Amino acid sequence: MSNIQAEKILLHTCCGPCAEYPVQELLAADYAPTLYYFNPNIQPQVEWQRRYESLQKFSEITDLPLIAEGSSETGRWLEIESSGIDRCRYCYETRLEKAAQFAHSHGFPVFTTTLLVSPYQQRDLIIEAGRKLAAKYGLEFLAADWRPGYRQGQQMAREHGLYRQRYCGCIISLGESSFKDKIKKEHDQLIRSLDKAKNS
Repeated sequence: MSNIQAEKILLHTCCGPCAEYPVQELLAADYAPTLYYFNPNIQPQVEWQRRYESLQKFSEITDLPLIAEGSSETGRWLEIESSGIDRCRYCYETRLEKAAQFAHSHGFPVFTTTLLVSPYQQRDLIIEAGRKLAAKYGLEFLAADWRPGYRQGQQMAREHGLYRQRYCGCIISLGESSFKDKIKKEHDQLIRSLDKAKNS
């Protein structure tokens, strides 16, 4: 089947490495994916930008369109955490709602998310949110199980030279990471480099 005949699908994408295996599988199944980057949960902003640039590189490698919206929202996540709301459920629902809205408005009959490749995410909550939003917006949610290809996708990301993060995304998960000191040091270095570039 040619790309012209392939069914359009909006792929909510959290990062380049997690897109590797799902994109391979979608293309093999005659879908024409568009990458959609909406991740206010990726914090701080320097990390949001870092993962976005990695996804841009992946987009160029695969020659797939990429749409990015929003930015990092650390304050909002800190408010959620202090309110007692389940932050992971809120995170999935917030991102998938935006993806469903975009799919509905731009003629994508199907949407899905790279979150379904990770064995570390709460698959049941993701599928629950996806199906609920699909019904709300008159779409189909592709509840694929890409977890068996997670390691393969990570290896593909290594080969493509993509940045591979060491925490889920939000500032709370960063605080829980055993790599937090190293990550914060990297963030500080990136911020200094950006400031130096702006002032040069």
